Amino acid sequence: MTSTTLHPSAASVPLQQDASIIALVGMAHAASHFGHLLLPPLFPVFMKEFGLSFSQLGALMSVFFVVSGLGQASAGFVVDKLGARPLLFMAISLFAAAALLASSVTDYSGLMVVAALAGLANATFHPVDFTILNQRVSAPRLGHAFSAHGLTGNLGWAAAPVFFATLTALSNWRTAYLGAAALYGLVLVVLLLNRDKLSTQIVAHHPDAPVEHSLAFMKLPVVWWCFAFFLLSTMTLAVIQSFSVSILKAMHGISFEAATLTLTAYMLCGALGMFVGGFVAAYSRHSDRVVAMAMSAAALLLALCGTGLFGATLTMVVLAATGFAVGIGGPSRDMMIKKATPKGATGRVYGLVYSGLDTGFAISPLVFGAFMDRGWYSATLIGAAAVLLLSVVAALGVGQRTGRQAVKVG
Repeated sequence: MTSTTLHPSAASVPLQQDASIIALVGMAHAASHFGHLLLPPLFPVFMKEFGLSFSQLGALMSVFFVVSGLGQASAGFVVDKLGARPLLFMAISLFAAAALLASSVTDYSGLMVVAALAGLANATFHPVDFTILNQRVSAPRLGHAFSAHGLTGNLGWAAAPVFFATLTALSNWRTAYLGAAALYGLVLVVLLLNRDKLSTQIVAHHPDAPVEHSLAFMKLPVVWWCFAFFLLSTMTLAVIQSFSVSILKAMHGISFEAATLTLTAYMLCGALGMFVGGFVAAYSRHSDRVVAMAMSAAALLLALCGTGLFGATLTMVVLAATGFAVGIGGPSRDMMIKKATPKGATGRVYGLVYSGLDTGFAISPLVFGAFMDRGWYSATLIGAAAVLLLSVVAALGVGQRTGRQAVKVG
């Protein structure tokens, strides 16, 4: 089996060509991360408007990520067979539809439908994004491409709380969702106008070559270690995204606006870390070790926030610094997954591995939402730090097993 690829050599590709592809994929990735926070920034509003508990709010995110995880694992196969571009256009359209629906919900069941629709929209992004980048960007620039990909994702996360808080303050939360739908429409127009830069080639088979089963890659232990890493590291991120605003308010009496800005600062520091991490990934031969060191530092900082020893201002600063530590490991994380991916199975492996991200996002709000309902705010942060340390073990496990597999995937 062979995988037909568009992957060019560095010398033959102008920087402008690579940069335009990276920018388009980055914009799409930012849109998907913005969609992760389609609901959480307005959780305090929903609690008052619909009388919801933390557990009910956590269940909304669990629905989002269960749908996204199941869809993502399947989307990888579709990307390998049909190409990435059609699924990208469909995903952006679904996010626009979810935002429109959110503007008109009247009860908790309506929010559940929004969560499911947005989860379906989110399902395709990682297999789509990484298939385009791996095929269309020259190899020496992939480290920087992964850095830009992660950076734009963090910018999408950072933009969402500010976007929804601002429009809600200026008008109301329903208008904010109409604005989000218009934003997705604009993104779709830009992608359609540049669709030639987003085309990918599908997996092709030589007639005489032996064909392995399309699920053969699932026999590789390294794939499941990658899955475990994403599940564990994402459980921590889900705590910060879903509950950090409420934790800061409860532990330190910080205002909603200041706590929201802290979450935005976390995402912006993460984006800065991604930028720095791109250079680290480009020159490091041990991606797993870089990831392990970055996540260990982040876990320590998060645990310190959970002790309650810091005052309000220092806690906000340290929490933002946690984002920088996580961000540095981001590009190396993506390089780690690339090294573990068998030839010809990019969409499938990224789909399965990144469904670990969705699984972590689905589990975490249920577990830590119960902590929050009991008022265990400090334990929520310390527990999230402990889970992040477990992801370090998984990252080192990936590094130990990469290169051992010799299975060809058809």
